[in-house]
Amino acid sequence: MSLITLTGEAWADYGLIDSGNGRKFERYGNYRFIRPEPQAMWAPADPVWEADGEFIPASDDEGGGRWHYNGPVPRDGWPLAWREVRFTAQNTPFRHLGFFPDMAPVWDWMRDRLEGAPDPEALNLFGYTGVGTLALAAAGARMVHVDASKKSVEAAKANAALSGMTDAPIRWLVEDAGKFAAREVRRGRRYDGIILDPPKWGRGPAGEVWKLEENLAPLVADCRRLLDADSRFLFLTVYAVRMSALAIGELLRQHFADLGGTVEAGELTVREEARGLELPTAIFARWSRD
Repeated sequence: MSLITLTGEAWADYGLIDSGNGRKFERYGNYRFIRPEPQAMWAPADPVWEADGEFIPASDDEGGGRWHYNGPVPRDGWPLAWREVRFTAQNTPFRHLGFFPDMAPVWDWMRDRLEGAPDPEALNLFGYTGVGTLALAAAGARMVHVDASKKSVEAAKANAALSGMTDAPIRWLVEDAGKFAAREVRRGRRYDGIILDPPKWGRGPAGEVWKLEENLAPLVADCRRLLDADSRFLFLTVYAVRMSALAIGELLRQHFADLGGTVEAGELTVREEARGLELPTAIFARWSRD
């Protein structure tokens, strides 16, 4: 299996300005931030970055840290847009800003896959604040949005309201993704597309433990059962783990061998505005109907 790269380009409300020395410099609307980025091993284009805030990681290995601000940044967030979708960006304790901008080319790819499908329905597992859900809903898909965090689902609903999509055909569910997928299989349900963006570790609303290395394969198997000969895609992203794109590509290839279509794997990247350099952010594997 050959590896491919899916590259995110800058848009009006987001851009990777520069990167290097283990950090990245980004713009989110009118605000600029510095965040840690271990894969930015090179030197930056500009040695001096003037930012509104910077996330300083903790000295231990727990992945913590805190934001330090150099200017007035709205603590309750500010509105951004991607195509028809409106959503709130906010500095979170987890170093990101409430959405993943490197997913923008994925949103376009999924919309393209669903084009022409009669009354398409897609499932977003680990849907977080719902930007991916709204991107597909804006293109005419009925959506099922699942996340174990009530706070994330409420944020997704708020983003739907910002987008003028309160009445869009979206089911918002606070559920454990694995349990929900297994239950949908028992119900004999099917979908035209599935988005999978699982964390390395997490807990469901009833205390269910999610461990990527243990639970991903069974979840992919259930997702395969929710797709059929008329389905269009499954897209899986994996962040911040010691795992190969080839490994998750082979996982999909084996489970989808009977369904035909194409399985691809590779890296998500974001193109730097300063010099066009591509910063890798995640690995992915995807299946699509030919």
